Amino acid sequence: MKLLIFTQKVDKNDSVLSFFHRWIIKLAAQFESVIVVCLYKGDYDLPANVQVFSLGKEEKKSRMMYLFIFYGLICRLRNQYDAVFVHQNQEYPILGGIIWKLLGKRVYMWRNHYAGSWVTDFAAAFCTKVFCTSKYSYTAKYTKTIFMPVGVDMDMFKSDVSVQRVPHSILSLGRISSSKNIDVFINALSILKQKNMAFIASIYGDALPEDRSYYELLKKQVSELGLTDYVLFKSGVPNVETPHVYSSHEIFVNLSQSGMYDKTIFEALACECMVVASSDDFKNHVSKDFIFKQGDATDLARALEKILGYSSANRVAAQQILRLFAESQDLRNLGIRLREVMSDCK
Repeated sequence: MKLLIFTQKVDKNDSVLSFFHRWIIKLAAQFESVIVVCLYKGDYDLPANVQVFSLGKEEKKSRMMYLFIFYGLICRLRNQYDAVFVHQNQEYPILGGIIWKLLGKRVYMWRNHYAGSWVTDFAAAFCTKVFCTSKYSYTAKYTKTIFMPVGVDMDMFKSDVSVQRVPHSILSLGRISSSKNIDVFINALSILKQKNMAFIASIYGDALPEDRSYYELLKKQVSELGLTDYVLFKSGVPNVETPHVYSSHEIFVNLSQSGMYDKTIFEALACECMVVASSDDFKNHVSKDFIFKQGDATDLARALEKILGYSSANRVAAQQILRLFAESQDLRNLGIRLREVMSDCK
């Protein structure tokens, strides 16, 4: 089976989207050939059965040129793919839906997010199946939706024995934006400080231009709360470097809303870093010690205080149990499931 993939960026060095480089590698092992069309093309190192085409954002092409290239590629390459897999970008099924219908191509969309609208519904109408990981995702409501593993490369994400896990260390990692609720994390750290709890926190991530003001507000918040000696801001790192980061921390905090089931949760678990999250999906599978109320800094501080107080034996036991849970979300299993579903829909 030959697959055409649409994604936002192919760049193994990107601090946010480099994970998809690993996805392409694993998917290529399940399909005869893979064509990837991205909005932006950076550095990549992919198997021989993968071709990569860009719509031209890295060359600063106009939006009209994006469309011209898009339609040119889906028509010119029509004999080189059997099905289309759209990752997150709901615009593509709408733009190409009628043409793919005429060409007899099946369209599948991966859309995992709590937010959605009539645009999402319209895009889904052109799809054979829709994939998501969270039962709280906007797309979970469709009868054509199939739930999938989150897709974490367990070969890459494991505890890095070359680094020492810093005692009482807490990590936030991901793109810096207001939707990530990092201000709640900082308020929780302030509560821990007031209780004289021993800890050190790291915030890894970069902000898009529209989120730079939020990033600056976070730094100001840290300063005003007297947390300068407790909180370190660090630039985002490529996905391939994150196992080292997870492995050097004891606790990872994820503040994303339910409906996203953030892959960083499972990346951290795979690296034996204990995770505290507000996700309702996560809540159904782990001890209540690792859950806090969404947006509630006081409850987050309570959870962190509990885990920071774990004995060495309790910490090791929790790390092992959580690692086993992460294995259920393996990227290889995701690749197999996607191939099976797409093959069954012939």
